[in-house]
Amino acid sequence: MLRLTSLLYALVLSALVSFSFAAKKNETNTSIPDNTNKLTKELNSNWSFSESGKNDWKEAIVPGTIHSDLIRLNLLPDPFFGTNETKIQWVEDKDWAYKTVFTVDESQLSYKGANINFKGLDTYADVYLNGSNILSSKNMFIEYEIPVKDILRKGNNILVIKFHSPINSALEQWESNGWDYPADNDHHDKHTSIFTRKAPYHYGWDWGIRMAGVGIWRPISLTFFNQAKINDVFIRQKSISSEKAVLSNEIEFNSIKKENSKAIVNFIFSLNGKEVKKESKTIDVQAGKNHFVCQSTINNPELWMPLGWGKQTLYDVTTEIRDINGILIDSNTKKIGLRNIKVINQEDKDGKSFYFEVNGNPLFAKGANYIPSDIILTNFKKEDYKRMFDDIKAANLNMIRIWGGGIYEEEYFYELADEYGILIWQDFMFACTAYPADNAFLDLVAQEAEYNLKRLRNHACIAMWCGNNEIIEAIKYWGWDKKYSKEIHSSMFSSYDKLFRNLLPEKVKEFDPDKFYLHSSPDSANWGRPASLGWGDAHYWGVWYGVQPFEILDSRVPRFMSEFGFQSFPEMKVISTFSNPSDYALESEVMKAHQKSSTGNSIIKTYMEMYYKVPEKFEDFVYINLIMQGNGMRHGMEAHRRNKPFCMGSLYWQLNDNWPVVSWSSIDYFGNWKALHYQAKRAFEPVIVNAIEENGKINIYTISDELIDRGNLSLEIEMIDFTGKKIKKQTIKTNVKANISQLVYSLDSVSYATKEERKNSFVSLSLKDNKGKTINNTLFYFEKPKDLNLPKTDIHSSISVKDGVCQVEIYSKNLVKDLFIEIPFQGAHFSDNFFDLLPGEKKKITISSSEIKKGDKIDLKFTHLRDTY
Repeated sequence: MLRLTSLLYALVLSALVSFSFAAKKNETNTSIPDNTNKLTKELNSNWSFSESGKNDWKEAIVPGTIHSDLIRLNLLPDPFFGTNETKIQWVEDKDWAYKTVFTVDESQLSYKGANINFKGLDTYADVYLNGSNILSSKNMFIEYEIPVKDILRKGNNILVIKFHSPINSALEQWESNGWDYPADNDHHDKHTSIFTRKAPYHYGWDWGIRMAGVGIWRPISLTFFNQAKINDVFIRQKSISSEKAVLSNEIEFNSIKKENSKAIVNFIFSLNGKEVKKESKTIDVQAGKNHFVCQSTINNPELWMPLGWGKQTLYDVTTEIRDINGILIDSNTKKIGLRNIKVINQEDKDGKSFYFEVNGNPLFAKGANYIPSDIILTNFKKEDYKRMFDDIKAANLNMIRIWGGGIYEEEYFYELADEYGILIWQDFMFACTAYPADNAFLDLVAQEAEYNLKRLRNHACIAMWCGNNEIIEAIKYWGWDKKYSKEIHSSMFSSYDKLFRNLLPEKVKEFDPDKFYLHSSPDSANWGRPASLGWGDAHYWGVWYGVQPFEILDSRVPRFMSEFGFQSFPEMKVISTFSNPSDYALESEVMKAHQKSSTGNSIIKTYMEMYYKVPEKFEDFVYINLIMQGNGMRHGMEAHRRNKPFCMGSLYWQLNDNWPVVSWSSIDYFGNWKALHYQAKRAFEPVIVNAIEENGKINIYTISDELIDRGNLSLEIEMIDFTGKKIKKQTIKTNVKANISQLVYSLDSVSYATKEERKNSFVSLSLKDNKGKTINNTLFYFEKPKDLNLPKTDIHSSISVKDGVCQVEIYSKNLVKDLFIEIPFQGAHFSDNFFDLLPGEKKKITISSSEIKKGDKIDLKFTHLRDTY
C-alpha cells in the first residue's frame, strides 16, 4: 500500500486493518490450532489506551504506537506538516497505559502449559495479567515469553501494560552520570537515549524527525501446549559446496513433563515439495530445557546464489518432536538457503582487503544503507516491504546494510532478502556515540544479541555482523578528546572494548559461529586520512561534509565503500505534502524544519554552483538538486567498480526515508524514485561501459560482475552534437572477461575533440554482442553541465491510458538533458526517468500506478536542464 499524502488520513485508514504480519484477524482475538498438542491465540484486538492516571480510555490499534493512536484520534496534529514536530514532543514525557480483555475457555485451560509472547514492547513497561506483575521490560529489541498457565482464568482475563516515559525512565541515570554523552543526534539537551535499548533514530537524526514514543510495536500471542514446545532450531552450515552440504541440525526445546521420557526428533529437508533428506532420532528428554544436535549430509545440493548470479534456491526444513508413539508434539518449518559466504579481510600489499566471497567467487557488493522505513514502524506494511525489495532488485543492488541506528528488522524483511538474493550486512543497534558498559547495560545487550542472533542466523541473506556504526572512528577523530577530560575520553575506549571487542564477538561466536564479525564500520579507515583508505571498509564523507568535488571519488578509493552520499530534496509533489507554496524557499522555517543536517541547504547550493547554473525558482532548484545528486553519486559508484578488485563494494547512503525530508535517500518517503535510484540502476548493471578523462586521455573501461566471459563483442564510439549531427564514429572489437574491470581503449583528449566540440557534443559508447544487440550504452560529456551549450528544444509526446498504466512516447529534435517526467501520483513507477533523450530519438516510457484510470486526463510535466536557464 502506497503512503498517502496525508499521514493523518493514512492513520485513520489504518484503524480498519491490523498492523500484524501474522495471519488475518477477526474482530476478536483468534485461536489457531497448530496441532492437537499446541494452539496459538493472538491477542492483538480489543485494546484501549490512556495517559497513565487519567482513566480516559480510547480505542488503540495493536500492534501500533502511542503516536499512531493519538494521530488517528486527532489528538495530535500531522507531525510531518510544517513545523508540527515541535507540537508533539510532550508525548515522550508522559506515561501511557494499554489494556485488553481476552477470554480463555475450558478446552484451552486443559492444556498443560501456556506462555504469553510479547514480540516487541517499546520500551520501559510493566505488564500485569489478572493482577500479577508478569514482566518488566527494558529492551525494545527482544521478545519476551512468559509462562502464565497458573495465572489464566476461565472466561475474561485482563492484560494491562503500563509504559513509562523513555526520557524520564533514563533521567536519573543521566543525572548521576556527571557528564553528557556525545549523542548529538539525540535532539534533546539531555542525551538520555544512550542508556535505553530503544531505536536510536526515534530520538532524531540528521535526516530524522524526533518521535520518542512508546507502544506495542510487534504482536502479542498466547500459546497453549502439552508436553513440550520448540524454542529454537539452528541449521548450522558446516561445509557447503556444489558437491556436498554438511549440516549440523540443532534443536532447543522445553519439556513441562516432570518425569524424564523419550521422544522422536525429525529433521526433514524438502525442495519443491519433494523430500530430499530426513534425519530421525530417538532421544532422552528431561524436565525443563533440552538441547539436541545431529548431522546431515545433502549430496549435490542446489546452492543459493545472490541476485545476478543464479537462482535463490531455498530448502524447506521441518523440525518435529513426536512422542514415542509418533504423535506430534510440536513442529517448526524454516526456509534455508545453502551457501558459503566469507568475508576476506586480510592484510596485503595495499593494506587490508575487505570483500565478500560467495560460493567461492569474489562478489563486488552493489548496494545501499537502509534506515527504518517509517518513524512510526507499524505504518510500513507487508506490501510496502515487497515493493521496496522490488525497487532494490530493479536497481541491480545485491546488498543492503541494515544500519545500527535503527532496528533489527521484521522477519518478513529477511524472508524477502532470502527470496530476492539480497545479502544483508547486519549492524547491531549502536551508532555515532559512546555507550556505557556497566553490568546492567551489558546484560541487556547480551540478551538482545542472543535473541537476534538466534532469530536471524538461519537466513541465507545474513552475510556478516557488525558491532556498530562509526563509534571507534568517532572516539578517535571527532574531537571528543578536546571536549571531554582525559579520564572520560579514556573511559570511552574501555567501554567500547567491553561492548564491541568482547561481549558482542563472544555472542556471535556462541550463537552464529560461522559468520564474520566486524567490531565497527569503519574499523580503521578515515576519510580525512587518505592513506588509511587501503585498510578495510570506509565511510567517505569528503564529498558532502568535506565539500570536495565528486571527482575526488576517482582517486579517494577505499577497499570497500560502506558509506558515501549526497543530499537532495524530494520532488515537489512530496514537498507539497508538508508545506504551503508560501514556504517554497530554502530558508523558510518549514524547509529548515525538514532539513536536519545543520549546513545541508548551503552545501547543496555550494555544489550546485560548482556544476550547474543556479536557478532562481525554488522548483527548479529542487529539480537540479535531484539530478546533481544522481549524477554525482553515479560517478562515485562507477569509480568504485572501475577500481575492482582493489575496491570490492559500493554501498551508498541511503536507500530510503522515514518521513518526508531533505536527505541522502534514493527513494523518498512515498516510494518515489529520486534520480539517484535510476542512476544506481545504470551504474550497477551487470556489465557496463565507463569512460573517464584522466592524464590527457579518455580511458574507456568495460566492467563485469558476471561469472562468465563474453567474447566477440564490439564497442561503438560515436561523437554526436546536441542537434543530432554525427561527427565521428569508430568501432573496436573487444572481449569482456568475467568479474573484472578492464581498460579496453583510450582516446587522446586534445586530438579527439576541439574546444567547441567539448561544449556542444557528447560521446555515445555502445557495447554490442555479435548479433548487434546492445549490452550496455552510456554517454560521456566532456564538460560540467554549466559549461555545456545546451540548445533550446521542444518535447513532443503522445499518451495512452488504461487502468493502472500510462504509456508515454516522447521525441525531441535536439538533446534533452536530464529529462524528468512528473505525474501527480505518489509512488508511481516509471520504466525510466531522469535520463538524456537523444536528438531524434523516440522513447517509450511506461508509468504504473493504481491511481491511473482509463479515461482520465493524466497531468504529465516534463522538466529538463535547459528549461531552468
